[in-house]
Amino acid sequence: MIPKLLKHWLTLASKMDVVMLLLMAFLLATGCAFIYGVGQKAGGRFTSYWLDQLLFVGLGSTCFLAVCLIDYRFLGRWSWLLYLGSIVLLSLVWLIGWSANQAQSWLVLPVIGKRIQPAEMAKPATVLFAAWVTSRPILLAGKLRFVVPALAVAAVPVVLIGMQPDLGTALVFGPAILSIIFIAGVPWKWIAGAVIAAGLLVRPIHDRLDDHQKARIQTFLNPSADVSGVSWNAHQSLLAVGSGGMTGKGFMKGTQHVLGFLPRTVASTDFIFSVIAEELGFVGALAIVCSFIGLVLCCLRTAALASDPLGAFVAVGIAAIFFTHAYINIGMTIRAAPIIGIPLPFVSYGGSFLVSAMILAGLVQSVHVRRKELTN
Repeated sequence: MIPKLLKHWLTLASKMDVVMLLLMAFLLATGCAFIYGVGQKAGGRFTSYWLDQLLFVGLGSTCFLAVCLIDYRFLGRWSWLLYLGSIVLLSLVWLIGWSANQAQSWLVLPVIGKRIQPAEMAKPATVLFAAWVTSRPILLAGKLRFVVPALAVAAVPVVLIGMQPDLGTALVFGPAILSIIFIAGVPWKWIAGAVIAAGLLVRPIHDRLDDHQKARIQTFLNPSADVSGVSWNAHQSLLAVGSGGMTGKGFMKGTQHVLGFLPRTVASTDFIFSVIAEELGFVGALAIVCSFIGLVLCCLRTAALASDPLGAFVAVGIAAIFFTHAYINIGMTIRAAPIIGIPLPFVSYGGSFLVSAMILAGLVQSVHVRRKELTN
């Protein structure tokens, strides 16, 4: 029994998307290297961040492999339970969560005292459940009857995460769900209408934001208004990226984070791309950007080869999540997006986020290894 199961797993492993694996390995290695570099230069508690990241990579890799070997259709059937568990955890955050950076987004695990961010675990659970709901034949057979259930699935975690408040993470769910319902058959005009309707709500939502959240938006719209205050991080990040030139200053030879101009508290998390661009220049930054383009294309290729709607919906939703994270995070560093605290997948420091990203990648591989075979 065990040899037979092992043989089955080895067969599945041989069918993995190798290009996606290589891109992930490159991004993970780059992240660990630069987290190490930032930590050694910054000193103090930052020195051990790279060791923590290695542990996160190990845990994430285990989750990645486990999810890949489990049939995504089996996970889809039980996705309601995973989704319900994520909602319970998000509710507990609102009631007894641990606060930092003006957001109550973490739960402290008893006994070991480690913190987890349930919002990150809600991403794979919500995408999987939304994809499963949308793929039901009884819904797909009707005229767009899947739209309301899919949007309802996403609405619950978005509201709970927004209440923390963590609007950056809540924002990521939108493109994922819109991508799923779009390929399920929603006309693009409906999507455009939804985007326009969301635009009309910008002002009312802005008026209800906290002062620090409004300041971030104002920083994006008018970055030179308060360079020594709320615009400091954005300005210093842009200087770091620009100072790297074509080939950079060299690994661990950057100055913006070392001298504290780019705060060390964010150099290894939200602004790690700034550090990479300063030390490896345009060439290194381009390599990161191209890696994410390749990663998204791998997800979309898996969606195109999927054997059923569920697999296609899962892969497309995850592609949207990776794209949104990469675009906004990199955009934050070059003033192409507001600073909303979204990390860079596989590169930024963080346990819950890295494990979540690895689970998402594992779901894509689970679809890929069970894809339909192309015929001549």
